[in-house]
Amino acid sequence: MSSKRILVTGGCGYIGSHTLVDLIGNGFDVISVDDLSNSDDSVLQGVQAITGIPVVNHKVDTSDAEACKLLFKNVGKVDGIIHFAAHKSVGESVEQPLKYYLNNVNSLINLLQGVKDYKIPYFIFSSSCSVYGNPDSLPVTEETPMKYAESPYAYTKQIGERIIQDVAAIENQTKYILLRYFNPAGAHDSGVIGEQPINKASNLVPVITETALGKRDKMMVFGSDYPTRDGTCIRDYIHVMDLAHAHTLALVRLIKNVDAPSCDIFNLGIGEGATVKECIDAFMRVTGKPLNVEMAPRRAGDVVAVYADNTKAREILGWLPSKSIDDIMLSAWKWELKRSGGG
Repeated sequence: MSSKRILVTGGCGYIGSHTLVDLIGNGFDVISVDDLSNSDDSVLQGVQAITGIPVVNHKVDTSDAEACKLLFKNVGKVDGIIHFAAHKSVGESVEQPLKYYLNNVNSLINLLQGVKDYKIPYFIFSSSCSVYGNPDSLPVTEETPMKYAESPYAYTKQIGERIIQDVAAIENQTKYILLRYFNPAGAHDSGVIGEQPINKASNLVPVITETALGKRDKMMVFGSDYPTRDGTCIRDYIHVMDLAHAHTLALVRLIKNVDAPSCDIFNLGIGEGATVKECIDAFMRVTGKPLNVEMAPRRAGDVVAVYADNTKAREILGWLPSKSIDDIMLSAWKWELKRSGGG
């Protein structure tokens, strides 16, 4: 496995950097590609501190076709691509839809052109549970029909999946896996790397930790009147290192299993839903830190509830998520203290 060279787009981002750690730990050679629009390449120092391996980042905007062509020309032989790089804020996508369509769709098309031109055999796509929209029943399986995309971000993931499936149907030199993430959170157990967006954090867990540390006067909970057990949205929170390891397992499946289909799909969630209020309560319970919480109206683009049936990933990939919501909150708090100079 050590001879396989994997290009990771968005490698300086949250999930990308943790996946670099897992890939290196499992014998892969890695290359990072990140335009640093919502990340900092200093995270690669943390990756090296954990793994002992230096990682080079190529600062390239993959939505730029010419820049992407030059990237493939310059990086040399690549055995596989894991494509994380995308704009990902649901709220921002509602406010700036063209920004999301231009970046997320064009990046994928440009990379797939490189895959075709350079005959790269393995491609893993970072999809999302948002493709399900507001599902008719829970938990969702990979066969659950897609509903109306509640945000432009979600629609870019539906479009991305369709593009890959169309490409996979007509050529056989590359195998693809689409990984539908639920809600990644937490940080590496070392506290050396974690979620550190350049732009203002919008995901629930960093908002919680920033509020607890006093970086925010209060945190807003958007919607208290949803048809759930406490009125707040339900999501499936998965520890980022459990999620990272699934990418390694997906690569191993493609490399070792010649019978793998040309395009396959896996849900990546722990299989349980937690409400926003339950997440807040879990943080306060495991850390002893109070939170100033204010209820607010519903936010455009949010679905009511979604969580995974992960049977397929467990049975085919051998993936067993090991960390709980308490683990997520403790590791996220450790990281927040570390990056803020408080721990």
